[in-house]
Amino acid sequence: MRFQLLGPLSITDGRDVVVLPPSKPTSLLAALLVRPGEVVPAHRLRQAVWGEEQPATAKAALQSCVLRLRRLFAKYDIEEQAVVAVAGGYRLPTDGDTLDLLHFRRLADRAASAGEAELPLLREALGLWQGPLLANVPSELLHRDEVPRLVEERLRVLERVCEIQLARGRGREVLVDLWEATRTHPQHEGFAAQLMRALYRVGRQIEALAEYRRIRTRLREELGVDPGAELQALELAILRGDAPGGPALAATLTRAPHPSPAVPGAAPRTPAASAVRGPVNALPAPGAVPSGGESPAGALPAPGGAAAPVPHLPAVPGFTGRSRETAALAKLLGTNPGRRHAEAAPVLAVVSGGPGMGKTALALHTAQLVADRYPGGSVLVPLTGPDGAPRPGGEAAAALRAALPRPGQGPCLVVLDDVVHPDQVRELLDVPGCGAVVATSRMGLAALVATHAPGVLQLGALTAPESEALLTTVLGAERVGAEASAARELAQTCGHVPLALRIAAARLLTRPKLRLADYAAWLHRDLPARLALPDDPRMSVPLALDGALGRLPAPLAEAQLRLARCEGRITAAAAGSALSLAETDAEELLERLLDTGLLEEEQPGAFRMNPLFRAHALRRATRTAAGPSRSSAAARRALPSPAP
Repeated sequence: MRFQLLGPLSITDGRDVVVLPPSKPTSLLAALLVRPGEVVPAHRLRQAVWGEEQPATAKAALQSCVLRLRRLFAKYDIEEQAVVAVAGGYRLPTDGDTLDLLHFRRLADRAASAGEAELPLLREALGLWQGPLLANVPSELLHRDEVPRLVEERLRVLERVCEIQLARGRGREVLVDLWEATRTHPQHEGFAAQLMRALYRVGRQIEALAEYRRIRTRLREELGVDPGAELQALELAILRGDAPGGPALAATLTRAPHPSPAVPGAAPRTPAASAVRGPVNALPAPGAVPSGGESPAGALPAPGGAAAPVPHLPAVPGFTGRSRETAALAKLLGTNPGRRHAEAAPVLAVVSGGPGMGKTALALHTAQLVADRYPGGSVLVPLTGPDGAPRPGGEAAAALRAALPRPGQGPCLVVLDDVVHPDQVRELLDVPGCGAVVATSRMGLAALVATHAPGVLQLGALTAPESEALLTTVLGAERVGAEASAARELAQTCGHVPLALRIAAARLLTRPKLRLADYAAWLHRDLPARLALPDDPRMSVPLALDGALGRLPAPLAEAQLRLARCEGRITAAAAGSALSLAETDAEELLERLLDTGLLEEEQPGAFRMNPLFRAHALRRATRTAAGPSRSSAAARRALPSPAP
């Protein structure tokens, strides 16, 4: 006898099939079979059978349900498939001969190394699926948690089957499978990409482009995002008349160490804090430079194997606010788009600001807006490694030269991300093909401003209306409108810092029943430690601010912590008193901290520390417990040595 899990749950002897009726024993059996051979904890089984409304005597009820399942096995002469009670739960021993799910996995594993026999084995595996998964199992938990996971296994096999057929030139034969797959799974970008390639290869270019518009519209309307990089590259290849490539196309797109997030301004400097759909077309960071034979990041495979270097950075989905800064940067980048003379200097812009203020997000968003002015495309060059260390200028220049368009292709827009020193930018300005360069940095890069007179944009915290608009974009107008005052309080608690707002919004999205007021109060009790995501510790305000302080000379970092004790405006006199410095020395130290983005200038001579930055500094100062004399000496060492 054999259990059939891949469809309505049933039992078969190879000739007759018995579809089990919807019942609690059926739910229990399904909960054991979806984890074949594993010990399934008793509490998990109870949830699968009864959901949240479990009987008062849940333990005894589960034992009774197991007994009913054993009687069911006896009815169909499958007592050898015993439900085994173990410490903490139950398990049901199965193998590929007694459970179709394991047989499916066995065929898929064999196919991976079967060469020419791969396609028949994968088709045999797909043939085991017999309709809607667990259609007769009345368990909300299993349909919510387990069915999507199992369906994903089938989709991976189906996607591989379609890819093999495309690689063998069977575009017409695979169309039927792809039409069904894209309509059954309308948000699956892999199937959409395959369908576009198949349509294009059989001469149906208009339908291929229509398919791109279909999924783009759906993603925007339902999720508020654009298609990923592979689909965008495919559309561009079809429009240009190039032959769209296969999965290798996506493999050549390398994720930048500091990709931008989905919400405007939330551009953390940590490697994993990304919400942009699909990989950014970025030049690899140290240790990730493509090996010989690969196309540069963001390049499309062109006929004859040559790269057609027209990389474009995707828009930042859900970008909100920064309208004045966006307009100013877009105007600057549009002043010299043609680059009529090869010797003309590239347009240069510096976008600076403190950690989490959204410098990279603004640069990427604006690059998308002016993309039509740069026919050579756009590339992102990270100038720091994941550890925050500056990337060697020669290495970055070599990678940039490899990715820029061939002569005659037109100027390219280059985003130099997370610049640490002006020399990093200077070394790249002479690389041929750069029509414009946007440098993002936590520093003001005053030396670069002095020598090259770029356009300068300095990002501070969002305004209150911008913060509210950001929360509304992410959480929806209904939820924010229902607690308007709490939303304002939450934005204030986050210091109107985009990164903090993004993290708070992500937490609230995963807890739709949590009131904004309760969450704001919870945050306020332990700022900024609670502004971090538990499933990714790198998506964290404390980590971003620790990283910013870690880049400073130790004495300057200690001075920042000491100044956090000053409430309200910080003047040179107040700083001198807090640091036991002469007022002129304190003024110079404030200028240095201003250049790092950790202080903001309200008016000449009056500075302020963002309340979120201040909360972090106070918390860290408490941990380090630096004494006054030590802090004073450290502050003096942070100042330049007097001229001899």
